Amino acid sequence: MDWMQQVGGLLNTYANGSGDQTRAVSDFDDVARAAPRDAMRTGLADAFRSSQTPPFASMLSQIFGQSGGTQRASVLNALISTLGPALVSRVLSQRGAAVPPQIQSGQAVAPEVAEQIPPDAVEALAREAEQKDPSIVERISDFYADQPALIKTLGGAALVVAMAKIAQAQTRK
Repeated sequence: MDWMQQVGGLLNTYANGSGDQTRAVSDFDDVARAAPRDAMRTGLADAFRSSQTPPFASMLSQIFGQSGGTQRASVLNALISTLGPALVSRVLSQRGAAVPPQIQSGQAVAPEVAEQIPPDAVEALAREAEQKDPSIVERISDFYADQPALIKTLGGAALVVAMAKIAQAQTRK
């Protein structure tokens, strides 16, 4: 059975962006199990950019705070590749965070190092990265597309927007 046959009716309830935020958390589980990764990535990127949700940097900070070391390292390494080690070091210092030697030297950040970086510093980094290269939203969305439990931590409003965008994208095809 095609995934849209499985969850198409459910997505239709969110297509106009006015679904029930409380139900969205449980409905999102069904969508995440059925939808292809690309649909999840696109829906998440659209939610990150939506005027109906907090700014991307704020949402990334929130999801980063709920992420484990491996996920945090992937996010930080994406931000470092966008901003460069000097800017990342400066922003971390301004936020009162210790600047690990790996960041200063431009090396990949290990999970145990990433766990020491506070979410508010990631918010500042994400704001800078989005201004410098808006495609960071897609790269972060691509990473988190495989992490539906973490996406759910963004809350009902973001999930409603994500499912609306997934539904709208499918009706355009």
